[in-house]
Amino acid sequence: MSDAALDVVEFLLTASLYNDNRELDENDLPPRYRQVFWPDGTTDTGPDRPGSDDSPLGIERPIRATIDTARRATGVENPWSAISELMFSDRDEFSGSLELTQRDMAEEWFLERGEERVLHNPVLAHAFGEEVDGADYEAAREANRPVQADRAWIDGLLAQYFADEEEEEMLDLVDIRAPEEIETTLDDLVLTEDQEAEIHKIVKAIEHREYLAQIGLREIGKLLFVGPPGTGKTSTARALAYDLDLPFVEVKLSMITSQYLGETAKNVEKVFEVAKRLSPCILFMDEFDFVAKTRASDEHAAIKRAVNTLLKSIDNISLIQDDVLLIGATNHPDQLDAAAWRRFDEIVNFPKPDTGMRSDILRLITRPMDIVDFDPDELAAETEGLTGSDLRMVLREAVLDALTEERTALTQEDFVDAIKDFEERDNLKDLDMIEGDHDALVAGGDISGSGDASADGGHSHDHDH
Repeated sequence: MSDAALDVVEFLLTASLYNDNRELDENDLPPRYRQVFWPDGTTDTGPDRPGSDDSPLGIERPIRATIDTARRATGVENPWSAISELMFSDRDEFSGSLELTQRDMAEEWFLERGEERVLHNPVLAHAFGEEVDGADYEAAREANRPVQADRAWIDGLLAQYFADEEEEEMLDLVDIRAPEEIETTLDDLVLTEDQEAEIHKIVKAIEHREYLAQIGLREIGKLLFVGPPGTGKTSTARALAYDLDLPFVEVKLSMITSQYLGETAKNVEKVFEVAKRLSPCILFMDEFDFVAKTRASDEHAAIKRAVNTLLKSIDNISLIQDDVLLIGATNHPDQLDAAAWRRFDEIVNFPKPDTGMRSDILRLITRPMDIVDFDPDELAAETEGLTGSDLRMVLREAVLDALTEERTALTQEDFVDAIKDFEERDNLKDLDMIEGDHDALVAGGDISGSGDASADGGHSHDHDH
């Protein structure tokens, strides 16, 4: 019997067992199943609604296994065709429903062929824990992404709490990502020993929040990432959200304080309200040096009020009490004043990568490619001062140059040439453009923005080096 049949039967068994056992909740459904059952009307919630006792929106029982939901949950294009020959399966042609006519027989059939699937499915682990060696309901549930990390849950929560037009405008000031929408993991990053140690500490703090609250240690969970553009500050924060299954709320401070001048303080408060509503989550505040620059300047009084509101909001948010991990980032730590520095309990430095790190970055970003005589150590020695995002631009240049020659296989020489081209272009940033030379900028692309635009590129790497 094909894997497609196993996929569909697992889905049907999960739906049937979930409907019958009211002790199970949304966190027991594997995320790939859960995503097809979130209601469209996300604001239609209340205490009497099934499945919504502990969350602002829930998946209403009974969940219906249909050809459409089976297709979306399993990826099997023709779910009925996959199981139509099984004696215990049936469908309703009018409604498209799929069902198990004899669940006992379906369970026996499934366990003979898919025991290992039980280990990763909380609903099945709960039902067959005593029959399958190694099945552990709590472990399976822990390994599943929680509902708070689902895009549908996030959107529903925001729709519920920020429903009116004014508040919807405020949401334009933040970029909210579900973990499933983040492509980088911590294992894909080159991190220094100090960076790894700080991240390990914060992961442990998150795991032991209750203990820290019990002993009264509440001033923890506010990190400041400092370093030049392109060194992986944003990538690391996002990867942390992915690895911890936390929603990622990103805001650029300059944007908050420039969009609606008269509403700046209110906007700052709303950002923190969004984070608290989505908790547990990570609140990432980029361009933190904007705080110090504003406090030291003659800026509009409304902006100064917003910055003061920001500092007070930082004081009043806590990983231990509010389940919000706050990460600030700045390319200009020299511009921060004492009031900004003392808001953070940990400072994490993001330097430009050294030769070994650059070599590791090159190994990773070229991993899917066919390269003749590739020597990343030699290239690393020739790229002193380049960041991870710079190296990705070198790779892009090498690939595009090869494609102009109708080649998909690259050579070491392609990279050497691309490095030279990159350095020549990078030097243009230091030239004073005189009147009449503006066309050179247009022809060469967005040269002036090439550094900051890639600031979230990160130093990608796998740790097996």
